[in-house]
Amino acid sequence: MRRRPERSIAARLLGWYDAGHRDLPWRRTRDPYRIWVSEIMLQQTRAEAVIPYYERFLKRFPRLASLARASEADVLKCWSGLGYYTRARHLHQAARRMGGAFPAGYEALRDLPGVGDYTAAAIASIAFGEAHAAVDGNALRVIARLTNDAADIGAGRTRTRFRAIAGGWLDRRRPGDFNQALMELGATVCVPRAPHCGRCPLAALCAARREGRAGQLPVKLRRQAPVKATEALVIVKRRGRILMWQRAAGSGRLAGFWELPSLSQLPQLRAPRVIGVFRHTITHHHYEVTVHVGSGARAVSPLRWVPIATLESLLLSTVARKAFEITAGGIL
Repeated sequence: MRRRPERSIAARLLGWYDAGHRDLPWRRTRDPYRIWVSEIMLQQTRAEAVIPYYERFLKRFPRLASLARASEADVLKCWSGLGYYTRARHLHQAARRMGGAFPAGYEALRDLPGVGDYTAAAIASIAFGEAHAAVDGNALRVIARLTNDAADIGAGRTRTRFRAIAGGWLDRRRPGDFNQALMELGATVCVPRAPHCGRCPLAALCAARREGRAGQLPVKLRRQAPVKATEALVIVKRRGRILMWQRAAGSGRLAGFWELPSLSQLPQLRAPRVIGVFRHTITHHHYEVTVHVGSGARAVSPLRWVPIATLESLLLSTVARKAFEITAGGIL
């Protein structure tokens, strides 16, 4: 009797995963709190970039209760540098809402701030063994190629359909391992450009490979065009203090963060000179940031003189941190 295709996919995929996969810290636990933290951090961020932030965050907030007790400012400071700060605020809000007990089950997880279909399915399958298919960007790519499906993966109906396909392949005895294996395959073998089909455990079952179309899939039609912009920041020091300003509460995702002034905020600046340039990207916005130093500036609202000795305790934006890192002698 021939094996059903979905069983063949699950068996090959899990066999490949069991033979060796990336040793990521969140794969060494079944603690739902730690898995939840990792899944929130992994939203829109590569695993390799997440690791140091994940370890630092759990050292500072090792349990759900410690995160719930923390102030938002402390949570954001620990998250600083990882970006997409709404994720950290949602994490903190959800911890306080839980009341000390982590909710079990997909439906309860789905009700938490910042948790969508994918994140709820990932946590439910990995931590609680529930049979829900977790389909992220890597998994979408694998599904599109295996099925040779040229539908726009940016469309909600395509994602819903692909999630159902993955649900049909899902190994219900090992749903967490299956989900991680599918995502691992997309992250390390079935990569966006020049997929490594010769190393793929599912190559014999891949319809796109048979048609010579693997490199052309998946299709995503709704891409936002990149936006390029420039910014000029200024570091002004005087008597052990530095000129900065703080974003007001309610001013968006960076509310409460401290920033360096821009060149346009300091018309009275004397002898400005460039000390460095760096690049900073937020989604499809690409900034080239020039850092200046100068003197003679005044603390006109919203600017304030901040003691340099207190900077480490402040909630600094990533842009401000990058600017400080390139200063000669180092301010931080």
